[in-house]
Amino acid sequence: MPLRVAVVGSGPAGIYTAEALTKQAGEPVEIDVLDRLPTPYGLVRYGVAPDHTSIKSIAGYLRRVLEQPAVRFLGGVELGADISVDELRSSYDAVVFCTGAMVDRRLGIPGEDLPGSVAATDFVNWYCGHPDVPPEAFLLDSPDVAVIGVGNVAVDVVRILAKTAEELRSTDVPQEVLDRLSKSQVRGIHMIGRRGPEHAKFTLKELRELGELENCDVTVRPEEAGDSDVSELSRQVRGNVEVLRSWCTRAPAGRPRRLDVRFWLRPVEILGSSRVEGLRLERTTLENGRVVGTGEFETIRAGMVLRSVGYQSVPLPGVPFDSATMTVPNVAGRVDEGRYVAGWLKRGPSGVIGTNKSDAAETVRTLLADLASRPDRPAPSTRLDDLLAARGVAPVTYDEWLAIEAAEAALAATLGRGEAVKLVGRGAMLTATGRAWPPAEKV
Repeated sequence: MPLRVAVVGSGPAGIYTAEALTKQAGEPVEIDVLDRLPTPYGLVRYGVAPDHTSIKSIAGYLRRVLEQPAVRFLGGVELGADISVDELRSSYDAVVFCTGAMVDRRLGIPGEDLPGSVAATDFVNWYCGHPDVPPEAFLLDSPDVAVIGVGNVAVDVVRILAKTAEELRSTDVPQEVLDRLSKSQVRGIHMIGRRGPEHAKFTLKELRELGELENCDVTVRPEEAGDSDVSELSRQVRGNVEVLRSWCTRAPAGRPRRLDVRFWLRPVEILGSSRVEGLRLERTTLENGRVVGTGEFETIRAGMVLRSVGYQSVPLPGVPFDSATMTVPNVAGRVDEGRYVAGWLKRGPSGVIGTNKSDAAETVRTLLADLASRPDRPAPSTRLDDLLAARGVAPVTYDEWLAIEAAEAALAATLGRGEAVKLVGRGAMLTATGRAWPPAEKV
């Protein structure tokens, strides 16, 4: 009997786990990669900015893993709704959870739940065509938007807000989203960091891209950029500070949009009655390495606030979860007997996409060592296919995913737009596979 492993999540962590299993297993192995969405690739498809095609090209590598004979993609299968953890355990020798970090951290300030206060994740999912966020979710009807955070996700969000729809036309942004971007009323964008430029988390390449925007003037205030010696800083951080300081002396060129990059400010309240109208900020400083308020406040006008202060994982039904670290407790990827974890769910939202490769390899080494130590382990007693069929759940196959891809390429050709334009919603995706929509009711 071949070794049978289920991998829950088809983002980079999940697919790298499948790849590590094919390379490390010294015996025949069958790997089922499950995802609640009808499409694979997770963050690569729904988290990477559409104008960053070089990063998105990693999908080609992930594709080759899914096309290996030992690997099977099963889309549209949701843990907890379609199948339980216990049922997965009874169907496989081991289960690896790789569901990533799917939501933004909260600010914990008054007004955070006002309409117009939105997690940056939702906005990213919107312009990336995630089926959980419909095109009508964002109107972009406010002239001023505040983006809280100074990491790469915040920079991506700012760049999409600052660009014209025409600049994004050649990307895979859904047409419905592109139409909304073309009607954007946004003119002023505020990107706000609690600490100084030397503490910002964006990379130098991403930062420089902001300075090259054709549709947007970028400003930095000299008093917030500082004038301290940067020679002792790392090359990356020194580069960031030098670029930001160079923007202090830039004269506005009269472009249609304006980006104010702000530092040493923390949000203390999102203002408004029926929707967001502004943001109250407190000037900050460092004391013993900690950010503290100075008691000096200012208010900026904003009709939308996008919160980008870090990702966090969410608990999975039937899987242990540490609410302090927002991860699944594990030792080198082992949760307990037969259950494992990889990726951000294992270690928290750190590293780049490629970091998940070594992380997955560690988990797989642990998994295979555990199974080798139990040569008399019982064989799986059920089969996932049978359980799902009994409930009327028909997983999306890899061939059906290829049909979705082909439909997106055909749509791009019809619209005269790039290589692909994403289909919007599960209905359009499943219709592209030849399935009826809406589907028959599950048993």
